[in-house]
Amino acid sequence: MEEAKILKKGQLVIPVHIRKKLGLKPGDSVKLFDYDGAIHIIPFSKNPVKEGIGILPRRPSLSKKLLNDRARE
Repeated sequence: MEEAKILKKGQLVIPVHIRKKLGLKPGDSVKLFDYDGAIHIIPFSKNPVKEGIGILPRRPSLSKKLLNDRARE
C-alpha cells in the first residue's frame, strides 16, 4: 500500500512507479469516486471502445440462452 500527502491546493502526487505501470503522463485524466469511505482513482480511458473489445466471452451467448429459456416458458 502506498502513502501520499495531499498538498495545500488539494493536489495529490501519484507515486512514479504507479504512474509508469499505468502509463499516466502529465495532462492525463483520472476518475475519482468514493465507495464506502475509500477513494478510488481510475485512469480515464483514452479509447474505451477499443479497450473494451474482447473483454466479453464469445460463447456461450447469454442472450440466446435467455431467448431459449423464454421460449420454453
